[in-house]
Amino acid sequence: MMKKCGIIAVIFLAVMMAPGVRSVAAQQLTRFAVVDLSRVYTQFFRESRAVREWEERSARVQTEVDRMTAEIQTLHGSLVDAEARGDEERALRLQNEVYRKQDFLRDYYQVKKTELEDQMKKLSQSGSFLEQVRDEIRFIAESEGYSMVLNQRENTGILWFSPTVDITEKLITNLRTKAGR
Repeated sequence: MMKKCGIIAVIFLAVMMAPGVRSVAAQQLTRFAVVDLSRVYTQFFRESRAVREWEERSARVQTEVDRMTAEIQTLHGSLVDAEARGDEERALRLQNEVYRKQDFLRDYYQVKKTELEDQMKKLSQSGSFLEQVRDEIRFIAESEGYSMVLNQRENTGILWFSPTVDITEKLITNLRTKAGR
């Protein structure tokens, strides 16, 4: 009986050590990778002309907001001076002007903020950028044997992952190489 169990164990080990069995077992192993798409955006996509134009537009809006804010502060200083001197007519006129300009600034800021957010959303979802990223993710996944790649930031199901499965830096490097940067 003992000799029969030993022979079965040896046969089992021989079968498991055979190259064909190991490759079948390896093929059944599912490998996952993660990528931080927001980091890909900030390090690769951000360097594009379209994003630089968005940043310039954003800076112009901020300059205009700063200018209007300074103007309101100056008017508010004049209002305080008029109130201190007892010039109620001037104070009332300045107060109305301050409120009017504050309302305009608030509306201007909301409109421009929404426009900039919409423009950035369109840029980050542009077909060519996303297609380029997806193609490169597919290439990395297939060449390195990953069967699934998850977005590290947007997948709430990821509780933990090893840094060894993070392909973000490789993706950025490949995208830069292909873009000639």
